Amino acid sequence: MISSSKVRQQFIDFFKSKEHHFVRSSPVFPIDDPTLLFTNAGMNQFKPIFLDQEKPKYNRVANSQKCIRASGKHNDLEEVGVDNYHHTFFEMLGNWSFGNYYKNESIKWAWELLTEVWKLDKSKLWVSIYKDDDETGEIWKQITDVDPNRILKFDKKENFWEMGETGPCGPCTEIHYYTGNDPQNQDSKGVNVLPEYREIWNLVFIQYNRKLDQSLENLPATHVDTGMGLERITAIINGYESNYDTDLFQPIIKAVEKISGKSIQFEDGIPHRVIADHLRMISFSIADGIMPGNEGRGYVVRRILRRALKFGRSLGLNNPFLHLLVDGLVEQMKDAFPEIYEKQSHVKKVILAEEKSFNRTLDKGLEIFENICNTLDGNIISGEDAFKLYDTYGFPLDLTELLAREKDLSVDISLFNKCMEQQRTRAREAGKFGVKVNENQWVQIEGLNKSNFIGYSENSSVSRIIKYRINKNESEIVLNNTPFYSESGGQVGDKGKIYNNDFSFNVLNTQKLGDDIIHYGRFINGKLLDDFTVTAEIDLSLRQSTEHNHTATHLLHKALKTNLGDHVNQAGSLVSPEKLRFDLTHYEQISKNDLMMIEKDVNSIILQNIKLNILETSFDSARKDGAEALFGEKYGDLVRVVDVPGYSKELCGGTHVSRTGDIGLFKIISESSLASGIRRIEAVTGKNAIDRVVINEQILDEISSVLNTSNDKVIIHIGDLKNKIKFLEKELNRINKKNQVELISDLMRNAIEINENKLIFSMVENISDLKEFGIQVLDKCVKKTAILLGLKLNNKPLVFCGVTPDLIGKIHAGNIVRELGSRMGGGGGGKPNLATAGGKDLNLLDDTLEFGKNKLIELLK
Repeated sequence: MISSSKVRQQFIDFFKSKEHHFVRSSPVFPIDDPTLLFTNAGMNQFKPIFLDQEKPKYNRVANSQKCIRASGKHNDLEEVGVDNYHHTFFEMLGNWSFGNYYKNESIKWAWELLTEVWKLDKSKLWVSIYKDDDETGEIWKQITDVDPNRILKFDKKENFWEMGETGPCGPCTEIHYYTGNDPQNQDSKGVNVLPEYREIWNLVFIQYNRKLDQSLENLPATHVDTGMGLERITAIINGYESNYDTDLFQPIIKAVEKISGKSIQFEDGIPHRVIADHLRMISFSIADGIMPGNEGRGYVVRRILRRALKFGRSLGLNNPFLHLLVDGLVEQMKDAFPEIYEKQSHVKKVILAEEKSFNRTLDKGLEIFENICNTLDGNIISGEDAFKLYDTYGFPLDLTELLAREKDLSVDISLFNKCMEQQRTRAREAGKFGVKVNENQWVQIEGLNKSNFIGYSENSSVSRIIKYRINKNESEIVLNNTPFYSESGGQVGDKGKIYNNDFSFNVLNTQKLGDDIIHYGRFINGKLLDDFTVTAEIDLSLRQSTEHNHTATHLLHKALKTNLGDHVNQAGSLVSPEKLRFDLTHYEQISKNDLMMIEKDVNSIILQNIKLNILETSFDSARKDGAEALFGEKYGDLVRVVDVPGYSKELCGGTHVSRTGDIGLFKIISESSLASGIRRIEAVTGKNAIDRVVINEQILDEISSVLNTSNDKVIIHIGDLKNKIKFLEKELNRINKKNQVELISDLMRNAIEINENKLIFSMVENISDLKEFGIQVLDKCVKKTAILLGLKLNNKPLVFCGVTPDLIGKIHAGNIVRELGSRMGGGGGGKPNLATAGGKDLNLLDDTLEFGKNKLIELLK
C-alpha cells in the first residue's frame, strides 16, 4: 500500500523536478475574495494572476490545496458517505504555469506521472477534450502512447472551464480511470456518465477572456491550471474501490467503530463515512479561523458539524463524541499541515462546545415541536415549520415525521422540499465565483506598471501616477511608490492627500487589489491634466494613532494568552485610529479581575518602553524562531516579523510604533460576546485612553456628589441603596400578592352565569404578568368556566383567555386570542386551555374586550 502522504510528496517532488516552486496551501476560505465562501479549488489563491491584477512571483508552481465544497454549485452534501468519492473536505494536487509552458508539457508530464511514476494501467485510462480543441487531441496522440480511440470529445459543459460569466477561460482535457470489475468490456459511452469511469485529473488551458457581450478574445499570455484530488488518486493507485478505504479516512472510521461499538457493516457504513468526512472539514475550518456561527461560513461549518452529530446519534452516540476523534486526524495530517497540530487543543474545545450546545438545542427543538402541534388548526405540520425545525434546530425531516406520527399528524413534505430548494439556490448564489466588472475603464500611463509600498519608512513621497479611474462619487489613483498603507490584517487603510499644481485629491481609503495599491477618494479642487508627478502625504496623526492601536493589539494578544490560557487565538481584529477591536476564542465571559490583570500586563510592557525589532525573513525561519502566525492569514515565502523582545513575536505586515512607550496608555472599554466561543474586546490607547480615564473620573465625581459621599465610599453607599431597594421590592411584592388574592376572589364572585357555565370577564390593573395572573385565576376555577382578562401595560394592550378542561370542546383559547390580537393590530396564540395576545393600539382594547366577551357568551350558550 502507498500512503497518502507518500502520494502527496511524490506529486510535489515530481513537479519540483520540473522546476516548479512549491507553494503552501492557503486557508480553506479566500482571504481577499468575497465572491467565495470557501476555497473550492487550488487555483483560488492564484485568481489575481489570472485576472492580470497581480504578477506571479514564480512562473511554475505546484501545491496541495485544502479545499471545501459544501455550498454553491459544488454542493454534493447528500452524496457524501453514500457514494465512494464525494467529500466536503479534500486536497487538490495542482501544478500551474503562468505564461510559461502550455499544452505540450502539461499533457506530457501528466502522462509521465500517472503511467511511469505511479504505474497506472494504461488500458484503463481515458482522455476527454473539448469538441472544438483539435490541437489538444493531436498533442495527446503525438507525445503520449494513449490509445487514440480513448480520446473522446465533449461539449462546453464537460470540457470548457470558465471562472465566471466574464473573465479568463479556456478548454480543458480530463483524464479518467476505469475502476470497474470488467476491464475487458470498457465502453467510451461510460465516460462522464458512469461512476466507475472516475475523473482523476483536469488540465485547464486558459487562453481566452470572456467579454461582457459573451464573445471571446485571446489573452496576452496563456496559462495552465490543473487539479487532481489526493483522496481519489490515492484510492486508485492502491486499487481501492472507495476513497474511504485510504489511510486518510480509515483511522477515523476505526475510531468511530471503537467508541460506538458498531462495525462498518452497520447501515452500510454510511454514518461512519459521513462522520469521518465531516470531521476533516470541521477541524480544518476551525484551525483556519472559521468559528461555527449563524451566518456565512460559520453557518455552513455549524450545519456540517450538527449533521455529523445526527449521524452519530444513529450509532447510539448521544453524548459528545466528535471532539474525541480530532487527535487521530491531527496525527494523520500534522506533517503536511502543521496548523492542524498547532490548533489541536483549540479545535477540540470548539467542537466540544458545539456538541454540548447542539444537545441543548435539540431539547429546545422538541419544545418548539410541541408548540407547533399545540397551535395546529388541522392535522398537518406545515412545510415551513418542518424546515424551521431542520434549519434552526437541526431536526432531520425523518425525525419530525416520526414525532408527528406519534401524534397522528403528518408533514407537508412538498413544501418542505420547496424550502430546501430555496435554501440551496441561496447557497449556490453565495458560492458563485464571480469576476467584478467596472464599466469605467482605467486610464493607463504608459511605461509604468508596478505599485510599491514605502510607508514603513516614509510618510510622504514624490511619486508618479501609474493609472487612474474617474468615477462620479469616488475616484481611484494608483502610484508607482506610495506611503499609504492599504487595508490589511485588520489595520484600516491610510487617509491623506495626493496633489500637484493641477489638482488636490483627498484620499479617503487605501486598499490593495492584486499588485495595485489603490487610493480611493475625491478631487478637492482642480483636475488631472498632463502632469502625472504628484506629492503623496498620509495623515500622520491618524497613522500614528493607528500604530499605537496596532502594537497594543499584539501586546493584548499575548496578555490574553498569559491570563486566560493558550486556547486563546485571534478570531478577527480591527485597528483604526480611534480604537482597537480584538475578537478571541474563549468560552465564557472574561471576569472583571482578569480584564484588570490583562490591562495591567499591557501597560507594564508600555511602561518598560521596549524597542521593537522588525525584520523580514523566510516563513519557515520565522516559525522556527517562535513567531506566531495568525488565524486565516495568507503568508508568502518572505514574511515580516514584529518582535517585542521578551514578550511577543508575531508575523505582521502592518505599521507599528518604534518603542512600546509610544503607545502611552492602554484602556479596555468593553468586553462582550460575539458568537458561541467568541468574545470581543474593545480598547483605546494614547490620547483616547487618557480622555477615557478623565471622563470616568468626572463621572465618579458626579456620582459622589449626588450620593453626598467621597469617591472611596461610593461603592459602600451604592451597596446600601441596593439593599434598601431589595427590601422595598419584597415588601411591594408581598402587598401585590395580597391584593391579587383579593382580586381573584372578587373576579370569581362577580362571574357571569350562562347556562350553567361561568364567564369571568374584567379589565385588571397593577398586574406585572397577565399570563401568570390568569393561570392563578384558572387554577381556582373547578369546572365550566371561561376567563377573559384585559390589561394595559407599558402603553400596550394585552389579553388573556383561559378555559377549564370541560369547555375545551366549545372554546379554543388560542383561536380566540388570535382573533382579538388581530383586532388590536397585533397577534397572539397559545394552547386550547390558555393563551395570550398583544396589540399595538391601546385605544382598541376596550372594544376588543367587549367583542371577545360577546363571542364567549355566544359559545357558552
